[in-house]
Amino acid sequence: MDINTIRKETRGCTDKIFLNSAGSSLVTDTVFDIMMNSLTEEARIGGYALASLNQEGIDDFYAETAKLLNCRLENIAFQTSATDAYAKAISSIEFKTGDVILTTDDDYVSNQISFLSLKKRFGIKIIRAVTRSDGDLDLVAFEELVKEHQPKLVALTHIPTSSGLVQAAEEVGAICRKYNTWYLVDACQSVGQLVVDVQKIGCDFLAATGRKFLRGPRGTGFLYVSDRALEAGLAPLIIDMIGAEWTSADDYKLEPTAKRFEFWESSIAGRLALKEAVKYANHVGMANIQEYNAGLMAQFRNQLKQVKGLNLQDRGTQLSNILTFTMDQHTTEEIAQQLREHHVYFSITSLCSARIDFPKKNIESAVRLSPHYFNTPEELEKVVTILDF
Repeated sequence: MDINTIRKETRGCTDKIFLNSAGSSLVTDTVFDIMMNSLTEEARIGGYALASLNQEGIDDFYAETAKLLNCRLENIAFQTSATDAYAKAISSIEFKTGDVILTTDDDYVSNQISFLSLKKRFGIKIIRAVTRSDGDLDLVAFEELVKEHQPKLVALTHIPTSSGLVQAAEEVGAICRKYNTWYLVDACQSVGQLVVDVQKIGCDFLAATGRKFLRGPRGTGFLYVSDRALEAGLAPLIIDMIGAEWTSADDYKLEPTAKRFEFWESSIAGRLALKEAVKYANHVGMANIQEYNAGLMAQFRNQLKQVKGLNLQDRGTQLSNILTFTMDQHTTEEIAQQLREHHVYFSITSLCSARIDFPKKNIESAVRLSPHYFNTPEELEKVVTILDF
């Protein structure tokens, strides 16, 4: 993995220290060029002609994403966001009053709100699994909950947006397979920074976005749907003409592949650019990216521990590229102002995104830094110096 080439192919690296890939990362020049050239061509010839001329590239999206996740291209559906993908997956489960969703304290805020919406509308029950003192799931207790409550759906966020924790997706998948439970994984923060293998995870659905660590454009994402879910006839509540064939006035036939979860309308430029982002990740190699990231973050965390009064807030035996912290002598806004003055790009996570996690830590907000494989150790050393103020 040639970091110098990667940085040269990322125009956003030149005038800042960009540490917000957990929000919306820097796209490569090739992704940018494809997006802009496609929009320019669409303005010249129209959207239908653009789609027709680029059908091969549109089709390549499925092959590249299948390669990224280790599955068949028939298991992949293009989506406009991870939330779009997640909502369609949930809508394919026929919930009734009393059904259980088993999740965790660390599931993403939008997912938690979705569960509460289902509770209000259908009378389902939400059970959150026990978390150990080190931040990890108690897998023994988790299996007991599955045995006792027989959840209709197990929902897990692989990496929370408010923490660097990496949850035990594969171990949870083994439990779900053992008890024949539908399993939905939100991988919007893990796809692009970690090797994500759906065969090892054993999930029925996996939702991801293009804009974060995958380094694609906003307004793009994808959904993985397992063969088991497809063969069981699971489909989103609302289907359009790409998801099914209208066979008679009163009937339709489902699309046999995961495309039943797509809507016909989408941005062709976005599809082509997302394909290029996935292709770039595959070319660099997710194993290479994961290895580089692990070394980068281990050094960064160790250096930040030396800053007096800086408190790393991440818990868990395996941590990711998301790093959250507070400082004893400075408010979140004071830290933010210091970073802005030195052209460091970051984000702030507030209590409204971590209603369960942050009260445990006795904090109301935290600064979130999320480096990626285009960042260098030298950049992160500068950030450590900037924060020692």
